[in-house]
Amino acid sequence: MIGTEKLSLLGGPKAVRESHEPMFKWPIITEEDEAAALQVLRDGAMSGTNITKQFEQEFAEWLNMDYALAFNNGTNSLLGAFYGCGVGIGDEVICPSVTYWATALPAYALGASIVFAEIDPVTLCLDPNDIERHISEKTKAIVVVHYLGHPADMDPIMEIARKHNLKVIEDVSHAQGGFYKGRRVGTIGDVGAMSLMAGKSFAIGEGGIFVTNDREIYERAIALGHYERYNEEIKTPYLQPHAGLPLGGYKFRMHQISSAVGRVQLKYYDERINEIDKAMNYFWDRLEGVPGLRAHRPAPGSGSTMGGWYATHGHYVPEELGGLSVTRFCEAVRSEGVPIGPGCNLPLHLHSLQHDADVYGHGKPTIIANASRDLRQPKGSLPVSEGIAARVYSIPWFKHYEPAIIDQYVEAFRKAALQYNDLLAGDSGNPEKLGGWNFFRQKAD
Repeated sequence: MIGTEKLSLLGGPKAVRESHEPMFKWPIITEEDEAAALQVLRDGAMSGTNITKQFEQEFAEWLNMDYALAFNNGTNSLLGAFYGCGVGIGDEVICPSVTYWATALPAYALGASIVFAEIDPVTLCLDPNDIERHISEKTKAIVVVHYLGHPADMDPIMEIARKHNLKVIEDVSHAQGGFYKGRRVGTIGDVGAMSLMAGKSFAIGEGGIFVTNDREIYERAIALGHYERYNEEIKTPYLQPHAGLPLGGYKFRMHQISSAVGRVQLKYYDERINEIDKAMNYFWDRLEGVPGLRAHRPAPGSGSTMGGWYATHGHYVPEELGGLSVTRFCEAVRSEGVPIGPGCNLPLHLHSLQHDADVYGHGKPTIIANASRDLRQPKGSLPVSEGIAARVYSIPWFKHYEPAIIDQYVEAFRKAALQYNDLLAGDSGNPEKLGGWNFFRQKAD
């Protein structure tokens, strides 16, 4: 019976006794990708835009959006989205505290300030019930993150945004291709921005992109950092007189090798993430009912999906395992041959950058340099965000549906959970910090 063999940590056999590298290798690169990249090199077209524009058109068509704009990385796609939405000096942007830093920090480059809100303990995404208390007359936008692949609850968020006349920026870096109630994430707010770097589920090497149906947002982002496209084709009247130079002095052009690879990857992406979805759901289905462990995924039949399952995690319920720390649990699973770890991104509102760092020489902390109030949030202000790391852990990211192999990994988790009593004696608890500010650095930044 699965889960009954002695724990490897305590002298028993490993559940996973050999490497299954092909199950985890990503992205899938074929001769078609290689040929596309090589053609760019042979044509000397690395710094052009012709291939990038083709990629943008195909990406926009895939998501049934009017416009797509490619960037050299996901961070700048978010900066472009902020500027496109009119974020500027003195404005406030609301975003979740538990996320990768690029979700929030581009606001500082525009002279804006960040207000962090709570996450929902189930979705791990921005909690709609904690948004309105953070809204002020200076609030310009809400940034939503489909965190760890799980779609955020967009309907109430959009209702709040429309009520207060706020823009909604979706950070889709963890969930490209996912659905929320039958709609693609990234297409619900005013603009959806995302990273496409090598570690993501939609991986093209390095790059970012955003999509929108709002021509003004699209053209403002062009004006900020795409000098070669800031020309007579711009239709927004107040932007036309300044064409020729990038308004922000930025250069955000995507490298065309990335664009070429992106065009190939897009052709097969839905098919590939459908297989990932099948494999990951099989993993969680096999763990259904195991005490202490819960899937981090949308409910079946909801019309919502995980969109590639990037940076996959699970919920941990220590109360069902005698209070066993997630750190000790992960230690036991690792001993079974599964390289996982506890925690997630540390809450951004507790980092010193959000309290006393003066980045631009204002003579005061950057977070309040242009603010009309003190926006610093002390420890204890967002308790769910501050405590969530002790209740989550990473899981394997299967790229192929191979039940016999996946079952070995299932056994590792079942053993650790079902034999928790044997682990309690050596449990020294969780460290003060679980995860990191750059939690996914092992997958490249």
